Amino acid sequence: MPKIIVSDTSCLILLQKLNKLSLLKVLFKEVTVTKTIEKEFGDSLPDFFKIKEPKDKNYQRILESFLDAGEASAIALALEYNDSLIILDDQKARSEAIQLKLNITGTIGILLLALEKGLIESQDDIIEGIMQTNFRVSEKYLDKIKNWKK
Repeated sequence: MPKIIVSDTSCLILLQKLNKLSLLKVLFKEVTVTKTIEKEFGDSLPDFFKIKEPKDKNYQRILESFLDAGEASAIALALEYNDSLIILDDQKARSEAIQLKLNITGTIGILLLALEKGLIESQDDIIEGIMQTNFRVSEKYLDKIKNWKK
């Protein structure tokens, strides 16, 4: 397991809407977010979340010139660890993280991991839950969920 799991806000919001925020605790024990992400989330976080700030604020400001503040802070923090996993959904932020050679996943990846571990019963549960929210998910990712095999 990676040394640190860093999450952006969108994952937290969707998992909360699905009443599945606790999946992160079951899967990873601890998840780290920045103060910016905590503020964007807008609700109190459970006790398995750790708040940590990136040391290199300069690099964070550079990232903020073309990314959302939460995404920039998450990427800046994940870069400070040799062994990190960052949870990002925004395509622009994901592209930047890939260029920076970060290990990434998204909320769909988290939900599929939970499905693989038996924490969610079926792909239909994931799709139905997402469709009841305002979370935008492309057909490509819906197909990935539908065609996923254990």
